[in-house]
Amino acid sequence: MTMTLENGIWTPSAEFAESSTMAAYMRWLAAERELEFSDYDELWRWSIDDPDAFWRSIWEYHGLISPTPFDSALAKSAMPGAVWFPGASLNYVDQVLRHVRPGHPAIHHEAEDGTLTTVTWDELQASVGALAASLRGMGIETGDRVVGYLPNTPDTIIAFLACASIGATWSLCATDMGAPTVLERFNQIEPKAIFTVSGYDFTGKWRDRSPEVQALIDGLPTLDHWITLDAGTGIDPRHTSRHDWADLLADPAAADPEKLPFDHPLWVVYSSGTTGSPKPIVHGHGGIVLEQLVLQGLHGNLGPKETFSWFTSTGWIMWNAQVAGLLTGATIALAEGNPDHPDPGRLWRFIDRTGTTSFGAGAAYFIGCMKAGVKPREVARLDTLRAVGSTGSPLPPEAYEWIWSELGQDIWLAPIAGGTDFAGAFLAGNPTLPVRVGEMQCRALGAAVQAFDDAGQPLIDEVGELVCTVPMPSMPLYFWGDKGDARYKSSYFEQYPGVWRHGDWVKITAEGGAIIYGRSDATINRHGIRMGTADIYRVVEDRDQVADSLVVDLEYLGRDSCMILFLKLAEGTKLTDDLRAEIVADLKSRASPRHVPDRIEAAPDIPYTLTGKKMEVPIKKRLLGQPMEKVATPDAMANPTCLDWYDAYASRFLETAA
Repeated sequence: MTMTLENGIWTPSAEFAESSTMAAYMRWLAAERELEFSDYDELWRWSIDDPDAFWRSIWEYHGLISPTPFDSALAKSAMPGAVWFPGASLNYVDQVLRHVRPGHPAIHHEAEDGTLTTVTWDELQASVGALAASLRGMGIETGDRVVGYLPNTPDTIIAFLACASIGATWSLCATDMGAPTVLERFNQIEPKAIFTVSGYDFTGKWRDRSPEVQALIDGLPTLDHWITLDAGTGIDPRHTSRHDWADLLADPAAADPEKLPFDHPLWVVYSSGTTGSPKPIVHGHGGIVLEQLVLQGLHGNLGPKETFSWFTSTGWIMWNAQVAGLLTGATIALAEGNPDHPDPGRLWRFIDRTGTTSFGAGAAYFIGCMKAGVKPREVARLDTLRAVGSTGSPLPPEAYEWIWSELGQDIWLAPIAGGTDFAGAFLAGNPTLPVRVGEMQCRALGAAVQAFDDAGQPLIDEVGELVCTVPMPSMPLYFWGDKGDARYKSSYFEQYPGVWRHGDWVKITAEGGAIIYGRSDATINRHGIRMGTADIYRVVEDRDQVADSLVVDLEYLGRDSCMILFLKLAEGTKLTDDLRAEIVADLKSRASPRHVPDRIEAAPDIPYTLTGKKMEVPIKKRLLGQPMEKVATPDAMANPTCLDWYDAYASRFLETAA
């Protein structure tokens, strides 16, 4: 199997492309629907021009079954307010358990200390059935909300699947989030039961979360049941009934998922919550099944022979996407804890141990490996690895080159871009297409993505607002408790009525690829010329002296704007006048002479959300005078200790700017 990499373009071999799930789907369309497409662009255009036929084909190609009849896939095409598969019924868990193969691994899990465990498909089925029966016995019913404060383990997936199988609505927060942040999310949906652990290992240390669990039990008045996955010592159940995990799984029972309406709520996920109350976003069983079969099954090239791993916490939508690998019959591999403990080679060895074929992580992970000089093939064989994915923030061209240089030119590199909002991808990989350095390969099937100018006109080879002009089945059913969908409408549909505005700057290339330039609400607007923050980062972070960076542009009424570039410097590096001058010269020549910072400052760290996004907007708001407690929530951050430095900097800055 030979691929080629020439002039920054990776081309799949004919064998790789033709054996892909995307090619198999196109062959099925030709044989079963007499629909033949000369290339992917034609297929994509059909998928957005005739969404009813496209999404019905996804249903039929993957063999979904509804015991109740339905006449159409898209009965009402509107945003918001689309009506999908009226009359159809299904359950997410049915699509998972159809792949049961006794003795075959469903889930691999590696704890931070290196302990590796495997759950087989038949064990998964039995555990889900036993827990579902226990939940029913406790009085958990269809429509009840059940929440988890849990790490990335097989037990968390079993809990989710058991809840989904009985029609309870699931919601999950990571154990590194503090109780106030979790309560701000869970109290919105009034849960009846909670699953918890009392702590977790990170960087070789036990992090006791018993006080947080106690605060959750105390702060959720609607709870009737507390299920502890470990000893749970020192925690008072208060007003709830305590249940031990092992007891609930003790009596095997056949898994018999409830058949639910297509849009029955599957889970509630949350916006980052770094700036204001997090939005409780509700997705349905049917929409998620279809979207993930497209994303993982077709664009991700996953199936029963693959092992899929995405390094994630339970607080990121990529946890949901990782679990969705099970919908395709793939084995999934979970790595828990610090990816760099005991050393930066950990995840690369994990790929070998689990036989992972497709591995993904946030862009920051690959950039970190590159900056640290990690040599993956010196610590692991990586014989099984054939695909690498990335998301969370734009992957710079240098990281593409590092991945191919260090992992080999046979690696299919498939960065994606989407969001928690619709639990899917707008821009995705494609095993039949070339990969161009710095670009995502294509717009995803069913995703009518365009770059719009301010007047709502589409752009090609120019940067514009990322929009979607046709509904997708995984778009939110609603925000929980959002009367009249007021917040939902204002979040996505105010700027272009009837069109989803995602909040990213994007350029759609003439070849059909795409480049993300950062969040549109963090745009650098200098002298009337707009530029995405990713353009700045690509230049600045290309220097060995810079470990990371963050840029904000402060705009004032009646005053000149002030662009500030914060640098996290590499170890042993000092911010000198010479280094400042070199960075300015780089930006002038490689980005734009108009986009030169007014100030360049050394910072101890760059603030990130738990989902790996740079916190440009919160820092910008603080520098414009808003109090830090109003613009940033520490428990929603990966590294909250750095906020004190930015808060102090903002105070000094505002005093001098007054």
